[in-house]
Amino acid sequence: MMKAFTVAAVFAASTFTAGAALAGPIDNACMRSDRASASRSLCGCIQNVANAMLTAQDQRLAAKFFTKPDMAQEVRMSKSAYHNEFWGRYKSFGAKAAASCS
Repeated sequence: MMKAFTVAAVFAASTFTAGAALAGPIDNACMRSDRASASRSLCGCIQNVANAMLTAQDQRLAAKFFTKPDMAQEVRMSKSAYHNEFWGRYKSFGAKAAASCS
């Protein structure tokens, strides 16, 4: 009986940890946002698109737009080479997420 409980506890802990590990910065920011349409499935879908199209650094920057929307405009208007390249990737990501995650 104790062995079955231990196995169940380890399974539950590993399942919870794996789910938490799969959540990325976009998913986390999406779920914490005050948007009425935010859901685990929508935010997870957007994160999956981000994983395919954006670097980890890009994802961290894009996640900030959820709490600081004005930052998106600052990045878009920036003279930084990284920001200009990021913005191209971000626009493509946004279009793909909109088409895939509706």
